[in-house]
Amino acid sequence: MDLPVNPPLLPMLAKRVDELPTGDEYIFEPKWDGFRALVFRDGDEILIQSRDEKPLNRYFPELLDSLRSALPARCVLDGEVVIVKENELDFDALQLRLHPAASRVKLLSQQTPSSFVFFDLLCVGDRDYRGEPFQTRRLELESLLSSAAPPIHLTPATADRSIASDWFRRFEGAGLDGVIAKPLSGTYEPNKRVMLKVKHERDCDCVVAGFRWHKKGDRTLVGSLLLGLYDDGGALQHVGVCASFSTKKRAELAEFLKPYRKDALDNHPWKHWADEAGDTAKRMPGGQSRWSQGKDLSWEPLRPELVVEVAYDHMQGDRFRHTAQFRRWRKDKKPSDCTYAQLEVVPPQELTAIFPQGR
Repeated sequence: MDLPVNPPLLPMLAKRVDELPTGDEYIFEPKWDGFRALVFRDGDEILIQSRDEKPLNRYFPELLDSLRSALPARCVLDGEVVIVKENELDFDALQLRLHPAASRVKLLSQQTPSSFVFFDLLCVGDRDYRGEPFQTRRLELESLLSSAAPPIHLTPATADRSIASDWFRRFEGAGLDGVIAKPLSGTYEPNKRVMLKVKHERDCDCVVAGFRWHKKGDRTLVGSLLLGLYDDGGALQHVGVCASFSTKKRAELAEFLKPYRKDALDNHPWKHWADEAGDTAKRMPGGQSRWSQGKDLSWEPLRPELVVEVAYDHMQGDRFRHTAQFRRWRKDKKPSDCTYAQLEVVPPQELTAIFPQGR
């Protein structure tokens, strides 16, 4: 490729804030829950590049012809690959695309076709827009995609904070991840957190049924806590992990959890996961997947007697979408009280409010 902006390139990032900024110097957009990607086009050559600079073309073959039809002959755009199922975003379906078998990817591309939502512009023709203010880039992007048809989309945008607040409340049920605020005068700065993001956050009491050792510390530092919730049938389901501890806290946790390791596996609800003959089709706290990239995911069982309060943003199916954040131990709560019933149910919001013309 011979463009003003060539791959590989890291995208511009956002830092998390507690609330939407005030003032009239921001443009707000929905935060999409998909695969962040840059699209480079130079004639017939197209590259869909992930946020960690890996090619994604083979995983989303159904997008290539649509991108050729919708985009200028030479350009670089920033956006998100998403999959819409039953009027909401489906991140699980996106992950299934990362499959080594081309035949499987082809089948999935027909069964659950993807869409591309664009929200920034880096260059068109010989003009490099990275040094231009976002307001200019947005206007040019709107012009470029004025005739785009599904599965190519331009993300909604508004300068009205009240509208953005409404998006934050309503569109969560459609699987969106929050709201992004971009400075009108901001330039495009690769790999720098210059945008702002506001995400949902809720509290939940979980059973701590195990943990993983940190990669450093030679089994003296806790890496993450394995969290569980009881379902309607009384089974303890693994719903995610709690991490992001300081080194001091990791060492303290290792000592604190030591008594709960004694005889932990005897009647552990996840005992079959520790057995090599267990059902590996189930979600195992220590199970390898093609996304774990060889990381050591072995785990240490704990007697399921501890309850922790964590913060999470939203659920993906029956588990936390992202890593939960430690809040405090809840000695006043019984493990049996940690059920799915405590979770807030978000009313669905049809994506037709955002995708009026379909996927």
